[in-house]
Amino acid sequence: MKKILKIVLWTLVILLVVTGSLAYYVSRQMGSLDSLEDRKARFSGLPYYDADADAFISPETLPYYPDQTTGGDSGPARFFKRSPNAPEFTLPKKTVTKSDFSETPSDFAAYWLGHSTFILELDGKRILFDPVFENGGPLPLILRRFDDSPIKREELPEIDIVVLTHDHYDHLEAATMRYLASINTEFIVPLGVGSRLESWGIQKKNISELGWHEAKTVGSLQITALPGIHYTSRSFNDRNKTLWASYAIKGTEKNLFVSGDTGYGTHLKDIGEKYGPFDLAFVEIDGWNKGWPLTHLFPDQAVQLCQDINTQVMFPIHWGVFDLAMHPWDESIKMVAEMAAAKNLELVTPLMGEKVIPGLSPTNRWWENSNVDR
Repeated sequence: MKKILKIVLWTLVILLVVTGSLAYYVSRQMGSLDSLEDRKARFSGLPYYDADADAFISPETLPYYPDQTTGGDSGPARFFKRSPNAPEFTLPKKTVTKSDFSETPSDFAAYWLGHSTFILELDGKRILFDPVFENGGPLPLILRRFDDSPIKREELPEIDIVVLTHDHYDHLEAATMRYLASINTEFIVPLGVGSRLESWGIQKKNISELGWHEAKTVGSLQITALPGIHYTSRSFNDRNKTLWASYAIKGTEKNLFVSGDTGYGTHLKDIGEKYGPFDLAFVEIDGWNKGWPLTHLFPDQAVQLCQDINTQVMFPIHWGVFDLAMHPWDESIKMVAEMAAAKNLELVTPLMGEKVIPGLSPTNRWWENSNVDR
């Protein structure tokens, strides 16, 4: 009996240690928020913040129809296993390190690093968007990547600005923020996200929080946060406590749009009328599902977005890395490519890690023969 009690005791101790360790690990991935009092004091005057609910308000309510999802498994449990929609081969990519970047950023170039992570060089500034280099969840086994990133965070070149669209795990990675905390980099983020960054070691003086239609000027660049139909959260009880945003990036000669995550709505035409026309749009194309029709853009809506904001060039992002919506990994890009061609819309589709000058560098439909060695 003593031996049994001893085994039970040690089992409980081990379970408590493991559970405590996991809880601590997850809490470090979540990051902190402003206090309720601070949030209400800062945001109550905004038309898109509900002080009573303590939540930012999407331009349109996000519906959810579980009976209309596909794939037979729409619950959170599917994120713990390898996706049946993942490619059966390693996707082609160009592995890059610091030495592959010029010391001085160019006037205009881009590197897609997978999903919504990309580097934009504009007017001699190097801007890193939504940096995620590992998996897309609070634990290593949640929302696993199809393949490794083409670059390790330690191999990033010198970054002038980090821009975040929102705080979902597939757009904001705590480990990368901690790494960047030791570097004198400027961060531009939606309202409320700054507290998360501070909890990971980033100095408050390096953080600029923007509400919708607020702008930050950095050198010759004007970066304006704009509305989107979406939501935020990093835990079960913090939904919409922080804001989400798309962005207009206006330089000396180029005017660019970054969609962030958004559903389709009238806000896009409004953006086009007020901030367009745009020379290029970085547009999310994946994550759509009839069960959550306004959370992400459907392929036809991604093409329509470009018409609404008045651009002839689309750089597809938010695809090729994670299974977010239970359809084959290449379905979205195939549909977008076909629809874009019908609308005479130019697509910029580099390999992950490949440098391109949109409008000048040729790209091709590499996903159609992606099992061929490059």
